[in-house]
Amino acid sequence: MKRQKRDRIQRAYVHGYKAGISGRSRDDCPSQDINLREYWMSGWREGRGDQWDGMTGVSGIHKNPMVMT
Repeated sequence: MKRQKRDRIQRAYVHGYKAGISGRSRDDCPSQDINLREYWMSGWREGRGDQWDGMTGVSGIHKNPMVMT
């Protein structure tokens, strides 16, 4: 069975979320495309907020189950 590629926007958001939750800088965004960068930054902001709220590791899975690290 073939695996379908995920949407690029969803992937950018998820990668940004993972970067934010791990405490990486927002300057680490790999994309130069303005649309993908916007979604990456959105994910980064949410991940950063979750990190500040203590939602790291297992405690954060219930908040955003699509982001499994």
